[in-house]
Amino acid sequence: MIKKIVNEYLPDTVSHPGATLQDILEEKGLTQAEVAERTGRPKKFINEIIKGKTSISPETAIQFERVLGLPAAFWNQRQKMYDQSAAWLKERQELTKSLAWLDNFPIREMISLKWIKKCPDKVDQLSELLGFFAVSTPAQWAGLWQKPDAIYRMSAKFDTSIYSRSAWLRQGVIESIEVSCREFSKSSFEQALAEIRKLTEHSPDYFESRLVDLCAESGVAVVFVPGLPKLPINGVTRWLTPHKAILQMSLPGKYEDIFWFTFFHEAAHILMHGKRDVFIEYKDKEKDQKEVQADEFAANFLIPKAKWQAFINSGKYNTKIHVKQFAKGLGISPAIIVGRLHHEKLLQQSHMNDLRKKVKFS
Repeated sequence: MIKKIVNEYLPDTVSHPGATLQDILEEKGLTQAEVAERTGRPKKFINEIIKGKTSISPETAIQFERVLGLPAAFWNQRQKMYDQSAAWLKERQELTKSLAWLDNFPIREMISLKWIKKCPDKVDQLSELLGFFAVSTPAQWAGLWQKPDAIYRMSAKFDTSIYSRSAWLRQGVIESIEVSCREFSKSSFEQALAEIRKLTEHSPDYFESRLVDLCAESGVAVVFVPGLPKLPINGVTRWLTPHKAILQMSLPGKYEDIFWFTFFHEAAHILMHGKRDVFIEYKDKEKDQKEVQADEFAANFLIPKAKWQAFINSGKYNTKIHVKQFAKGLGISPAIIVGRLHHEKLLQQSHMNDLRKKVKFS
């Protein structure tokens, strides 16, 4: 019998149903030979069940029901419980060999963020982590994340953060599955982006849910996933299905201008590039053609090129009042103007930072 449940994964050792058979024979005053004769099975077969060397098949369970009076379902369940227990014990022994793998991951932070549960036992913690990644073994995890052609690879500069990176990306998938979306429509998403651009003038407590809803109506699941230690990722774009895209962003320390530029940069990948591509944005990333295209889209969508050039040519970009007026005329946050001026080195990084606020969501 199962004495107790240690956790949801692994019950204590369950005795072989042969032990139950032995107890019942003693209660009924039957010998193994008598049971063998009544079931039409060899005595050796009954003896091997009692010794735990042979399983009780569904056919044998039916015979035991007729001879011993206990339902076949009882014997089938006892055998099932034993087999499951034996499998878990074998699995636990195998997992014990991989406990060092746990040390690669930011387990404490993942528990704090409630991505995984805290388990007192390290084997149970390893099981919990594997369940988070939806893989059966560390080898299966490596097959998904460490193979040379893995779609989530980054530059060699950040190879040491592959474990945190995989956890952050996996959490994005988990959360995006919960976002109910219509089928993706490019035209609908383009219309949504025009509405979202207007939200840049508002505070996060106003625009957070509205942004997510507008994108979901267009087939894009937007998720904001807190960053992890040693993980310089700003955002990622990929497709969960051919009809549902994921736009995932991290938040800690992001100013409005950085947040909005990253969002529209990621949106550009969804609009302009292939569904098999995965785009991971991180600090000091080398720019290929697609990244340059996404940068240009974000910059020009937020501030039309001709209007930006006219503003710069006016020479009024170095005063707050003109920056605010320009932003108001465009219908965007002045933080976006300041961030662009900083980026193009037209304004010192220390100037007008009071017009930039950090994005914080509930």
